[in-house]
Amino acid sequence: MGHIIGKDIYRKLGEKIDNTTVRMPWSKSLYEMLKALYTEAEADLIVRMPYRPSPIERISKLTNMPPRTLKPMLESMCFKGLICDLWEKDHYEYMISPFIIGFFEFSMMRTQGELDSKKWAELFHNYMFGDKDFLKANFGDGQQISVMRALPHEETIRDVDHVEILDYEKASALVENQDLFAVGLCSCRHEKMHQGKQGCDVTLETCTSMGDAAKFLIRNKFAREISRSEMNDIMARSKEMGFTITTDNVKENAGFLCHCCGCCCNLMNGIKYSGYPGILVSSSFIAEINFDDCNGCGLCAKACPIDAISIHKKDKKDPSEKTVRYAVIDKEICLGCGVCALKCKTSALIMDKRKQRVIHPEDSFERVILQSLERGTLQNLIFDNPNSRSENFMRSLLGGFLKLSPVKKGLMSDALRSRFLNILKSGTSK
Repeated sequence: MGHIIGKDIYRKLGEKIDNTTVRMPWSKSLYEMLKALYTEAEADLIVRMPYRPSPIERISKLTNMPPRTLKPMLESMCFKGLICDLWEKDHYEYMISPFIIGFFEFSMMRTQGELDSKKWAELFHNYMFGDKDFLKANFGDGQQISVMRALPHEETIRDVDHVEILDYEKASALVENQDLFAVGLCSCRHEKMHQGKQGCDVTLETCTSMGDAAKFLIRNKFAREISRSEMNDIMARSKEMGFTITTDNVKENAGFLCHCCGCCCNLMNGIKYSGYPGILVSSSFIAEINFDDCNGCGLCAKACPIDAISIHKKDKKDPSEKTVRYAVIDKEICLGCGVCALKCKTSALIMDKRKQRVIHPEDSFERVILQSLERGTLQNLIFDNPNSRSENFMRSLLGGFLKLSPVKKGLMSDALRSRFLNILKSGTSK
């Protein structure tokens, strides 16, 4: 009977994680992944924990576990990346790690303990890309809010009066405003290395973090502290190698800077192989071509990490005419990262401001709320006690209401989004 009970707790664990900010449809691959990562005791704790970050006293009350038993278990799970510990004023609050950014990255960044990274790499890949259920659940309905956004290489932006680049859009400003930095293994490159699919020649230690995020990673031994000088060296290397710089999809307190290549990055591979552009949110800029200067050399197409640029031949009226080649950008998926412009030797490519506004949430609170609203899990954050019958009823009631298409579209619209978020912030503070 033990194997039946074990499978049942992992099914409950799958349902619990599926109700966080990242949807995780049930499958055999998910079961195998969860069983490899969580003990049955850890799975049972996650199932009974609240959805929102909570101090140990509240978790103890909701799970009926004394703090002396709970604390070492929570700390061990933080060390494994299954739970995040967040410092809030004078105490830690603990929250369930979602899949992304969460236990996928932290598992593949681990350098401590008994690991079978090759097995984990296979399990993660099978779940994310073995079938399309995971990507479809999170981006198949045109969702706009993802966890990461692209940053433009600043020197590629058109230098004219009407184009303004704000501090939150500059990697240099994000680094300048922080004092603590860390670097750890890039989870995507680590995964691809074990699968024999890493196409770039770069060290695995390329995932950089700043501020509170760096503190979390250093504290739990997922990364090592580095100096500002080493951080700047990593940034310079990424520019030289033509990597896309990505960061948290927030305007305030971004904690990560990722140095992404088209061969390894799971977010960019998701765009290429699924056709869902929202997997990695674009910057506020977009690549533009001056066709008078474009010679069709193809360097931009080769550099683009998501294959958004193709080279075309101009129709010839006379067979004796010289073949004219030119680049064409798929603006539906262009990330606005500027990697193409970095490689353009004729300066035919440059980044210009998008006409259509891109949603970049103000902070992590807004991102989580909007992300949960799009994925139908916002009710779990509002009524977050999974062990309460009354809250279970309210979750079901509110969840059904929020799933109504007119309601969701209205709350995500420019007209209502700010008012909706302000109401939730006010309620949270009270």
